[in-house]
Amino acid sequence: MPDWFGSRQKSSDPAGHGRDRRHAGFYAIEDPWGSALDAFDEKFDLDDPARESARKSGNRFRWRWRWRKRRETSGDAISGLQTRWWQADHWRGRSKPWWAVRIIAALLALFILAVAWLAVTAPLSKSLQPIAPPQITLLASDGTPIARSGAEVEAPVEVAKLPPHVIHAFLAIEDRRFYNHWGVDPRGMARAALSNVTGGPTQGGSTITQQLAKFTFLTPEQTLTRKAREMLIAFWLEAWLTKQEILERYLSNAYFGDNQYGLRAASLHYFYRQPENLTPAQAAMLAGLLKAPTRLAPTRNYKLAEERMRVVIGAMADAGYLSAAEARGLRSPRLDVRTRNTLPTGTYFADWALPLARQNAERSYARQTITTTLDARLQAIASRVVASAPLGPRVGGAQVALVAMRPNGEVVAMVGGRDYARSPFNRATQAKRQPGSTFKLFVYLAALDAGMQPDDTVANTPIEQGSYRPRNAGNRYSPTLTLEQAFAMSSNVAAVRLLGEVGSDAVIAKARELGISAPMASGDPSLALGTSTMTLLELTAAYAGVAGNSFPVAPYAFPREEEGWFGWLFDGKSSMSGSEHEDIEQMLRAAINRGTGRAATLPVPNFGKTGTTQDHRDALFVGYAGDLVVGVWVGNDDNSPLAGVTGGGLPARIWRDFMRQALREARGAPPTVLPDPQGPVQPLDVPGLGDIPLGELKLDGVDARVVNRDGELVLSTANGEVPLNIEIGEGGVRIDQKAIEKAINEGVGQIRERRPGE
Repeated sequence: MPDWFGSRQKSSDPAGHGRDRRHAGFYAIEDPWGSALDAFDEKFDLDDPARESARKSGNRFRWRWRWRKRRETSGDAISGLQTRWWQADHWRGRSKPWWAVRIIAALLALFILAVAWLAVTAPLSKSLQPIAPPQITLLASDGTPIARSGAEVEAPVEVAKLPPHVIHAFLAIEDRRFYNHWGVDPRGMARAALSNVTGGPTQGGSTITQQLAKFTFLTPEQTLTRKAREMLIAFWLEAWLTKQEILERYLSNAYFGDNQYGLRAASLHYFYRQPENLTPAQAAMLAGLLKAPTRLAPTRNYKLAEERMRVVIGAMADAGYLSAAEARGLRSPRLDVRTRNTLPTGTYFADWALPLARQNAERSYARQTITTTLDARLQAIASRVVASAPLGPRVGGAQVALVAMRPNGEVVAMVGGRDYARSPFNRATQAKRQPGSTFKLFVYLAALDAGMQPDDTVANTPIEQGSYRPRNAGNRYSPTLTLEQAFAMSSNVAAVRLLGEVGSDAVIAKARELGISAPMASGDPSLALGTSTMTLLELTAAYAGVAGNSFPVAPYAFPREEEGWFGWLFDGKSSMSGSEHEDIEQMLRAAINRGTGRAATLPVPNFGKTGTTQDHRDALFVGYAGDLVVGVWVGNDDNSPLAGVTGGGLPARIWRDFMRQALREARGAPPTVLPDPQGPVQPLDVPGLGDIPLGELKLDGVDARVVNRDGELVLSTANGEVPLNIEIGEGGVRIDQKAIEKAINEGVGQIRERRPGE
């Protein structure tokens, strides 16, 4: 071989690394004439343009051939080795068409897999079955079922029998292109997205078919997976059902607020007429409720429902269903609510919690089981303590209410009256009564805010100037008292004087800061004595804010996720300084240990305040110990006097009895056997045999008492025992009077015949 072959190789490797020697070996094997031709062109300068063009053309074809070779061998063919897919060189040099084909294939495969997964997980088979009314089961914190409630439903509607304006109202506001899409409307979704992005009115973009799929077959979670399933079920429904069948299912099962499911139930509930007889205005109001049924329900907020109705009427005019003159001529309809869903659930707590649960799950037809904050053991204690409260003949038919919560607002026990079966009216959450001297907490907190100290003095002499002249209980006065003494002894004149010093606006502001939303009159000196009205739940929550030094506290019935550090920093809650919190707790402790609340004293650190309203119409005790904040109220439903009952008497003793047992239960071990959530509902407000108040009596001069003997109620005397028949059910305690009279008579006869010692 001539020398110019070698000179060509040397000249291309100036660094001396031998790189081109490898290339030379490669070309010698794969392209034996390539390097020789290059060297020949360099040695002999051919100026002929034709030859030069041919030479460049040959080089171009030669380099194309070499590039294809390199791509086939993935770069490592130079050394005789193949690359692997995880190596970077394996993917270098791929052409754009090669990448495009494979990306499209991968996306198509992912789409097929996603559709297959959604088809397996989405309830497609259920979507064609008849729809069952939704049911909610509430559980205590340990899993004990405490209430189950279904929905108010009526017969389904038939689209062919409905007036056109009824159909038009729903189509205009919910899905104008209902008859022109296949379950999903891209145009509507684009319009909604544009409106939301540009700051226009918020729109959903979901079709009627999608809404049917969502509230009937899926949970109300806001996730992309749920949205994808919703769209898949919408396509499925459109494939198997006619448009008329879809619309009938939608109207027959949509939620309209007030626990009413379906257009027929809603029209009967709100207007007491069949949907076939609805007027255009009534139909527009019902169609408007679907956006937010609970918030827009006209029985709760007629003004909002009316505003929404006007939006629907405008949409009907825009869609051509109404003329402008007809739209202007429609007047707001008058409600005709003749029946309300007042069916009790079985417990006061469930009556309070169930509407909140339904509000959170109002657009789902899935059967739901929701765990609450109610502690079954504490609820049993509360029911037992209230049932056994020694009301006596002086109190007569007085009612008792009790609320127990954690300092963060988690309600763990609630009793709204002495007998749920007779009166399900919840006096803990529904009755607004005067708080009496328990309101003085806010007066003294405002005084501490103003710079006063518990050792500062205030006059305790009668107030003889002005039109308002309060008096102390028992006409007990003294020249002065310290703030701590005045709070402990619940001096009325001292509280009114403090209100005058700090100002009623400061006291109202402090009460608002602690979560009191009840109306309070500014400039009224009687405000210091608790003349404004509020619920026991609201008052107890305010004391919970003091207990945890974090307020306002919102009572809640369902567990909440713990706030992280960032959420805690911006939760909008306030707190007292350490010294101010110590000062108010010093006064609360003095009130329960040395003041009017001595009957509630516990062997552990305890804090509380008594309250008694004018003429003894309300008696209260609110306080906290351990991790429980408890409020107790005693009063008559007709607001009649309680014959001398004060907050430091019966309410304080009820509070003490509950706290003693509750704190003892807190130290015990949790139950080892968990209840069945799907089991029968346990009416926790109905006392068991061990919870029935047992007492003493005389039968023809013979001392006797009713006792619980191993789960059986018996009449016990010094000479024997007579079993009594008693029945306890969900309706309460039922006693067969004739059977008891017979048992007592037989027992007394046996007792008379038996001699002592027999």
